[in-house]
Amino acid sequence: MQRENEVQHVFLVGAKSLGAYGGYETFVYKLTEYHQNKKNIKYHVACKANGDGCMDETKVDGVTRINDHEFEFHNAHCFKIDIPQIGPAQAIYYDVAALKACCKYIKEHRIKHPIVYIMACRIGPFAGHFYKEIHKLGGTVYLNPDGHEWMRAKWSAPIRRYWKISEQMMVKYCDLAICDSVNGKNMLQIKRGGCEDYISAESLVECIHGLPVKSIEFFTEENQRKEA
Repeated sequence: MQRENEVQHVFLVGAKSLGAYGGYETFVYKLTEYHQNKKNIKYHVACKANGDGCMDETKVDGVTRINDHEFEFHNAHCFKIDIPQIGPAQAIYYDVAALKACCKYIKEHRIKHPIVYIMACRIGPFAGHFYKEIHKLGGTVYLNPDGHEWMRAKWSAPIRRYWKISEQMMVKYCDLAICDSVNGKNMLQIKRGGCEDYISAESLVECIHGLPVKSIEFFTEENQRKEA
């Protein structure tokens, strides 16, 4: 249980930026915006420094730059990760590098009971390592799966096979799985043997800080289709 005067540090990994690139990016933007005046919750957001969907904080109002790779926005500490141009593998590299940076920051600043929130299931072979490392640091791992990525036709057969295995491994190595649909919840129930350790994406705010779920609007592909 979080004490009243303690700051809860939450590390967000997996979104490319804060803004209008995709669903995860919009989610991170809205979440940090909603909590920007909360003194007992602090977000740390990994962003891409280069490549497709990278973060360009110079084009965003309200940013306080710390250096070339760090800035503050919505009272969140944002840090940029340089990505080598290595094709599809750069997504895996990005998440691994971001998690390494999170663990380093947690150690250096002696942060107690951090939450590391991972979006998407790209780093299955490394999931066990980071799960153990974060636990050694006194933290917990939250996972927001991105659906059946391995079923998308745009990927080649070997890549689809990797996504499927990666997803299975990441669901195994997390403390809490956050879903944004009933189908996603059922998928995780099957893979975790029926364990009741999942919540909806809408409940994330309440889970982190006991806030009313209805106070924040989350944008999902389903909601966008309804509005269209």
